[in-house]
Amino acid sequence: MGWELKIGPGQKSSDMRAYVLKVSSYHSSVPELVTGKSSMMQSSSLLLSNTTVPLTFSTLSSSIVGLSAPRSRNRLPLPVSASSQSWLPKSHLQNREPAFLSLQSNDSIEAYPSEAGYIEVGYISRVHGLEGEICVKPTTDFPELRFCKPGRRWLKQQVSGRDMLKEIKLVDGRGHPGQKSWILKFGGIDTVEQAEKLIGSTLLVNESDRPDLEAGEFYTRDLVGMRVIHKETAEAIGTVMSIYNSGASDLLHVQLDSPSSTNDVSEKSKEEICASERLIWIPFVEAIVPDVDINRREMFITPPKGLLELNLRSDTVSKKERRHLEWKERKRLQKHLIAAKKKLCELEQQHVFHGFRYGEKTQGRLLADQIMSVNSKMLQQALQNIQISYEIPDGGAKFLLSTRSKVPVAAMEKLKGKFSFYETGNRLTSMGKVAILLAVNGNRKLDIFDSHFDLEEIVQILHCDEQKLVKVEDRGSVPLILVSPSHQIKHLEKLFLENDYFAFNSEKVWFLEEKMLPIISSSTEEGKRHKILMKSPWEMLQSPLGSGGIIMSLSSQCMPEILSELGVVYIRVCSIDRISLAAPDLLLGLIKSEDAEIGIQVLEESKGCLDESFDMTFSLSFLNRLVKQIDKLQFFAIPKESSYVELVDKQWIDVVPSAPNSCVIRSSIYCCLSICSSDKVCLLDITK
Repeated sequence: MGWELKIGPGQKSSDMRAYVLKVSSYHSSVPELVTGKSSMMQSSSLLLSNTTVPLTFSTLSSSIVGLSAPRSRNRLPLPVSASSQSWLPKSHLQNREPAFLSLQSNDSIEAYPSEAGYIEVGYISRVHGLEGEICVKPTTDFPELRFCKPGRRWLKQQVSGRDMLKEIKLVDGRGHPGQKSWILKFGGIDTVEQAEKLIGSTLLVNESDRPDLEAGEFYTRDLVGMRVIHKETAEAIGTVMSIYNSGASDLLHVQLDSPSSTNDVSEKSKEEICASERLIWIPFVEAIVPDVDINRREMFITPPKGLLELNLRSDTVSKKERRHLEWKERKRLQKHLIAAKKKLCELEQQHVFHGFRYGEKTQGRLLADQIMSVNSKMLQQALQNIQISYEIPDGGAKFLLSTRSKVPVAAMEKLKGKFSFYETGNRLTSMGKVAILLAVNGNRKLDIFDSHFDLEEIVQILHCDEQKLVKVEDRGSVPLILVSPSHQIKHLEKLFLENDYFAFNSEKVWFLEEKMLPIISSSTEEGKRHKILMKSPWEMLQSPLGSGGIIMSLSSQCMPEILSELGVVYIRVCSIDRISLAAPDLLLGLIKSEDAEIGIQVLEESKGCLDESFDMTFSLSFLNRLVKQIDKLQFFAIPKESSYVELVDKQWIDVVPSAPNSCVIRSSIYCCLSICSSDKVCLLDITK
């Protein structure tokens, strides 16, 4: 016996039905299985992690072939254990589009053995009315055919611990949309007492009555047990053990034939991986599974590189040890959260915690992550700077102006004739003594914080074989650091992978997130504190810290120590829009000849927006000293109109201002000039 599920093109995720599961008194309880936005997020992490969910099956013909994917809820399903004789719902398996799996347990799931030749179409959940009608929860893709058309049906019931089949006549049926069930009337069942005896029974139909499917559609049970073959190499990959629906599409759970199916796992690990753990997920999408031969029970796949190694466990940690490690991680995060909440309390920001009393668990976890991500020490320092002086300085222009009057300025035109500067800078770069940091973001003005990410601009800059960045032949020895907003990191990593890291050494390329701080309320009244503004009850309003945040990013990842170990002597810190206007080798030669610690390239046209457009070179010795004095960096505030939510009389209300009501905290990279002696600074004027 199997489930009446089909798979193929032409189905949309909005067609999915939500089914609530109940069981009779002699069955183990089964949770409501739900797939929604929250479970999709969790399923992505499962598919892309190194965790395999072991499954066992008694027979291929009775394998689990689907889970329901409703659209109306977001609650995650509870685990289904191998020891439970469980009623599993069906899902109308979706169009073969990319998708991820949603599973909530690492426990083994064993298929339910039963008589062949019949298909489950639903189960009786309760009595309806007083005339012997019953409610059926469907597990079929053809409810109108199975529950409205009169005729023979079969009931499967447990008698003395054994499954018994009984023929019964369906007289009438109608839908019950409010309960997502169907109301049926059977012949000979006329009283409530008679109907109650049927609760928990499974409704079956003859397998020969299955409707014919359109071309390109398959019943999921027909795919279970199929051989999976690599189309290009004709190599046998494994066997389809089950099919799962994630709510948007479907995944094949394939058991590999032998350890040789994967090449990236160490020989030692191959010997230690047991057969039950050699299960991988393959998305059932046309690009990956182009051909399915029902008659020969074979399917041919064209997997992208690395897919067959995905989720294949290569460690020997037992399940008990893994659970212990997970418990330790939960405890660590709990301690971190308690410490972060304590620091926010010291800053009188207790209102941030109100969201924990509202919403679902996923939203509570989001708020917890937000709280733990706040750099409370940096926030405290920023609040102190703002309270001491609420005037808004001109960022980098202020620092540069105070320094410019104390140091000589070298004009680029005057230095062009000094070839030794170019030669010195070029030699330092080719020897790997210079690291490059690119600030990748789209913030062109201080009052605009919606980053615009232009991949084509980055590709053009990195493909450029000029001395303005690094010559291609020297890139293998030059460390490269990219600092960008967190949502751009994955795009950058993918871009570098697709372009073979633009000739840079992949082991010397780092992607760092730019630092963020919460947006706070503005207050000029004496004694009134600045409050963190909330975007929602579970999210803070945040903004980039600005160019000064680059120093914090380097410090948090211990980059000065890493670069020192690589023998780096200088680091160039540059916004991406200044690459094409720079003369890095000339500045390096000037810094070397003057024994300076900071070199700044100043472009006449950009003097009014120095914080967004900058090109500086630091000696690594100065950078090491700078990160140890990071508490001396200065912050300033920019007024801004910010809509936010606030809890008033136990109700969350939206606040939409008509005038600037908040402060965006910023820091300029030029504030490091206040730490460096003026005779250790070089300025290079560039004529555009």
